[in-house]
Amino acid sequence: MRILHTSDWHLGRSFHREDLLSAQAAYVDHLVETVRAEDVGCVLVSGDVYDRALPGVDAVKLANEALERLAERTRVVLIAGNHDSARRLGFGARMMDASGVHLRTDPARVGEPVMVEDVAVYGIPYLEPEIVRPQWDLPERGHAAALGEAMRRVRADLATRPDGTRSVVLAHAFVTGGEPSDSERDISVGGAVHVPAAVFDGIGYAALGHLHGRQRITERVRYSGSPLAYSFSEEHHLKGSWLIDLRPDGSLGEEFVEAPVPRPVARLRGRLDDLLESPRYDDFTGHWLQITVTDPNRPTAAMEKLRRRFPHTLALNFEPDASGGVPRPRTFAERVHERSHLDIAADFVTEVTGTPASEAESDLLHEAFEAFRRKEALR
Repeated sequence: MRILHTSDWHLGRSFHREDLLSAQAAYVDHLVETVRAEDVGCVLVSGDVYDRALPGVDAVKLANEALERLAERTRVVLIAGNHDSARRLGFGARMMDASGVHLRTDPARVGEPVMVEDVAVYGIPYLEPEIVRPQWDLPERGHAAALGEAMRRVRADLATRPDGTRSVVLAHAFVTGGEPSDSERDISVGGAVHVPAAVFDGIGYAALGHLHGRQRITERVRYSGSPLAYSFSEEHHLKGSWLIDLRPDGSLGEEFVEAPVPRPVARLRGRLDDLLESPRYDDFTGHWLQITVTDPNRPTAAMEKLRRRFPHTLALNFEPDASGGVPRPRTFAERVHERSHLDIAADFVTEVTGTPASEAESDLLHEAFEAFRRKEALR
């Protein structure tokens, strides 16, 4: 059987105020054409269909059109990601099963596979640890404990299936070894964030979502990445979907199908005059650009001048070169990069009080973030 693994559509998202809905619609066209041309038996959408829990009407319309068109040609299994409202995305899930669109947004259903030929496809939606922990009576906190219990339920069901039943799992998580970008929402508050790839041992193929770059964690555990770039940190990503052949002997065939992109993204850095005049930047005039100007003094009208040569410049930073051996101050973005919301809040307490957050203050901050995340997850 041939499957097409995609994820992280983030319908409704913009890119530095550039509307991406037409580009996302073009991706849907590409997806439908790939299903037709490659005789795909099942499309897997591994979460973050929408960019926010309450998506705009245009995003909902596009999602509806995408699922209708795909259902005319193949089966679709779709899970909720951490950006989605599981309750809203899962509306009418049991009724939709009959149409060939299988929404898996309820943690209670992780052990109920969608049978496509002799392949059991299990959808594990994004699991907020502090929500499923009391429901499942988990002894430990964190994402590894939550996904571990979900996989225990998957294996328990798989053990009841006839010999030779192959298996596929969709999951939305941060698996150890994955490389993040700047555009994924932090999920680190609810306990330990990373999940070991070994949790998927014995599964024929694990179709992951959450990280926006395509990646092979192992031969059978992969991220498809997002179909479009949603941050400049993705400038070197190749966007698309994994086309996977599940062969009868259990081996895999693979091909990465590139997706259309509205225009490439890139980051440039240098002195303003060099950026405006050097021929080595000729190939970037059609890119969406983040440009960092390094002149010792801030140039006047830098954005206006840059846009004459690079009309699609979206972001401009000013970081003067270090001089006299004195390093330049770190920018706010650099100071908070890869730090959790909880760490940043604790830094704020230190900044305004002059002393690090006490244990009681840290506990209170953690409780506040947990309460907010639970509220968001239940919207």
